[in-house]
Amino acid sequence: ESLRWAREGEFVRDLPQAFQWFGAGQGAGQWVVIGVAAVLFVAFAWGMRNLAAGRAVYATGSDPEAARLAGVRPRRVVFGVFALMGALAGLAALLNAVRFVDVDPNAGTGLELQAIAGVVVGGAAVSGGRGTLVGSLIGVLLLGSIGPALVFLHAPPQWEKAVQGLVIHRVVISDAADREDH
Repeated sequence: ESLRWAREGEFVRDLPQAFQWFGAGQGAGQWVVIGVAAVLFVAFAWGMRNLAAGRAVYATGSDPEAARLAGVRPRRVVFGVFALMGALAGLAALLNAVRFVDVDPNAGTGLELQAIAGVVVGGAAVSGGRGTLVGSLIGVLLLGSIGPALVFLHAPPQWEKAVQGLVIHRVVISDAADREDH
């Protein structure tokens, strides 16, 4: 946000040539970006299942008071998760920026809701404490495929948001009904 104010919406230009694709060229650079994302995904998926920190995140998301009684410090877990997500957002911005010669400070604006929706569609509970990274990836891929599918079907572009909204609506209703059953 502060970069956008400092740049007044103007593109970041005149970056060194070696910045784009980490200086590896487009073909190799794309694989570097995909590799970094894949390694992080696998590491976090493993860590959420097998490390105490991952279990603390699930415990805090399910019931912070029960987690506290079990010896977990929920405030510390929440702070750690937010700090880690901030660092990962910065890394994602870098991985997105290396794709272009000029960087748009508004890139990614409006994608926040889509990211949250993809995670919820992938099975994460709106109330917290349930979900997997694999499910989140599937949800993001599902929501991301709606636009291209509608283009293939020659549907008007405004239908993309409508279909995404319908999918999100159904998932949230299903999640609420599931919470009532338990």
